[in-house]
Order: sequence, then structure tokens, then C-alpha cells
Amino acid sequence: MAQKRYDNRNRVLRNGEYQKSSGRYEYRYIDQKGVSRSVYSWRLTETDITPPRKEHTECLREMEKRIERDREDGINTVAAQRTILNDFFAVYIEERPLKQSTRTNYKYMYRKYISNGLGKKKLSSIKYSDIKKLYHSLIDEKGFKPNSMEVINTILHPIFETAVRDDYIRKNPTKGVMSEIKSRRDWDKPKRKALTEEQQAAFIDYVANSKVYKHWMPVFTVLLGTGCRVGEIIGLRWEDCDFENKLISINHNLIYRQQDSGKCEFHITTPKTKAGVRSVPMFDEVKEALITEYNYQKFDGYNHTVIDGYSGFIFKNRFGDVLSAHCINRAIERIYKEYNAEETKTAQAEGRTPLLIPHFTVHNLRHTFCTRLCENQGDEVTLKFIQEIMGHADISTTLDVYTDLTTQKKQQAFVSLQGKIKLT
Repeated sequence: MAQKRYDNRNRVLRNGEYQKSSGRYEYRYIDQKGVSRSVYSWRLTETDITPPRKEHTECLREMEKRIERDREDGINTVAAQRTILNDFFAVYIEERPLKQSTRTNYKYMYRKYISNGLGKKKLSSIKYSDIKKLYHSLIDEKGFKPNSMEVINTILHPIFETAVRDDYIRKNPTKGVMSEIKSRRDWDKPKRKALTEEQQAAFIDYVANSKVYKHWMPVFTVLLGTGCRVGEIIGLRWEDCDFENKLISINHNLIYRQQDSGKCEFHITTPKTKAGVRSVPMFDEVKEALITEYNYQKFDGYNHTVIDGYSGFIFKNRFGDVLSAHCINRAIERIYKEYNAEETKTAQAEGRTPLLIPHFTVHNLRHTFCTRLCENQGDEVTLKFIQEIMGHADISTTLDVYTDLTTQKKQQAFVSLQGKIKLT
């Protein structure tokens, strides 16, 4: 058994950890290529205080966690820490198949608005907040309009996507920034698309009959059968479900966001408006899906995650932790891509037009539910009822969906009347 080593505060040092005579800590490890590496910090743990006149950096234990995560995910830690964005862009832009005029324009825009600021940062250090800060500065200080911002995003997004695929970084920091900016500024918003009844049925049937994806059925059934926001569903607890009266209490959200510390963490939040706190009736299929999930977890194990004092979460990932919206979206993308590939081949063999599923995200499932409610509006389903079920603070949000549908119905009615009314 290896002899334990201690630091100057009598704390046991782990394998690979050392403390030099100066008091500085070192962690030695072997990288993916078998090369010996070391990282250093004046702090062993997060609560340690950096000595006076010494550089304040991440504590050694956090460095170790990051290195281990990178190693498990195949991330090239050293390359990411040594490569700045400008260097990566220079190689990327020459290798990307573009028209020369487009390449020239991209180089100009990059050189003028990115290279002297963000471009000098290391790939591994660029965060979502850095991208958002850049975009806001271009809008507020340079007067950029939506089209110009789309150009900047079109340049940066695939650069970081390539860095992700080349194992330099784990996540693309540009992902979702434009969506957030558009939602908070007075720009024309692209209309969300609901799945048609045929597309919805195709998606559900494919998942239900798939050996690979069948385990996703309960969460998709609950999402499509309640119209709840993804944060409301991934944060749903067993105690929020009243099976006897077939009601689901929506009273909180589970979010995953960057905190003041710079770390992304799960946290519980209350709905932004009073309308967000509501009871949603259970369809029989939703009740059955939840019971199926409960019975499955009797053998597989329940979700024991505790977040801000909340526990007993219904849905879990393969590690037994809470689900994230990102995890669900990745599953959705894999599913519709595989379905489309199979459907295309089948339709070609049968000599028919394939029923393809368009790109969509988990939020489109909420919009799909709202659309189905509006399509089936009758005496028992009023707009006020739909607003309450959806948790819309403003009924205009509900009316946006309903108006789109009634416009389509009017167009269909006029087509059916063509030639039946004497006009000339």
C-alpha cells in the first residue's frame, strides 16, 4: 500500500498531487498520447486563499476534475489550451469549401470584428457569456442589424462546431446565443412550427417500435400530452402527480445555466408569472406513461438527485441523474434523422413520396400540443382553457397559434368553394 503524502496543512494528497517547497501545488498526469503533463495552482481546493502576490487560478482539484472529464470525453486538453481562436480560424477558413467571394467576406468580417478581441482568447477559455457579450456589443455599439448578426454567427458557429468535432472543446459556446438575443430584442421572430398530425404520429410510432429509443417513450408522451415546458417536465417529481384525480401540479422549473462563478449548474426556479403555476389534467396515455416509468425504476433504480432541496424527480438519464433539455434534443435529432433515412428508402422502394419529419426541438413538442388543442377547439375547449393549460401569461400568445390555424382553415375553405359560387 502506497504511503500517504500530506501538504503543509496536514491534508492527505491524492495520487498525482504534490506540493512544492514554495507551497505551490502540482498535479501530474498522462495525456491521451502518453505524454507526461503537469498543471499547477497555489490552491488545492476551492476554499483555499491565493497567497499574496501570487496568480489566482482555478484550484488544483477543479483542474483534476476537468482533466479527467476531458480524458473521458476524448477532449484534447493541451491543444485547446495552447490554440487561440485566430489560429484555429486561419486553418478552418482555408479548408472550408466556400465560394471565393464568401471566403473573402468572412475573412473581412472576422478580421474587423473578431480577431482583435475574442480571436486572441484560447479556445478552451471561450464561454457562452463571451459570445453573448460580443454579439451585444456589435448590436449596441456598431449598430448591427439581424442580417449582419446572422453573418457573424454563421462565421463563428461552424468554427466552434469543428473544434468540438476535432475534440478541442466539449461544447459549442455559440449555441443558443442568437436565439436568446432574438427573444429579448425587438426583432422579427421566426414562427415556431408544430409537427403535423402525420409527422407527430410517425415520430411516436417510430420511437415506440424502436429497440434503441423505446425508453424515451414516457418522457415524449408526457411532453406531447401536457404541453409543458421542458424545464417543467425534467423537474417534475412524483409528488407533483395526483394519479387518483389525474392532475399534474406545475409549480417549479429545473434549469441548467451558467452561474456567477462561471460554472453551469442545475437549479430550481419558480415560474416567471402566476400563470405558470397551474394544474394540468392527465390524459390516460400520460398516466400510463408515468406509471410505466415508475414500475421500470422499481428495478432500475430511482432518481436520487437532490437540487436546491428538491428530490424525487421522475425522469433520469443513464447515470441516474436528472435529464437536461440538451440531452432530450440530442435524442430527438438522432431519432428524426434515423427515421427520415429509413422512411426515404422505404418510400423509394414502394414508389411513394416519403413522410419526412422536419428538424425540431423539444420546445416544438409544446407548440405541437398547443396546436392540437387549437385544432380541436369546441364547446369543451375554449381559448381561455388553452391559455391556462399552457401557462401563457398573455392570451395573445395563445391567439398567435389559433390565428395561424384559422387562417389556414379559411384558405382551405376558399379552395373548396372555388367554382361553386356564381361570380361572373
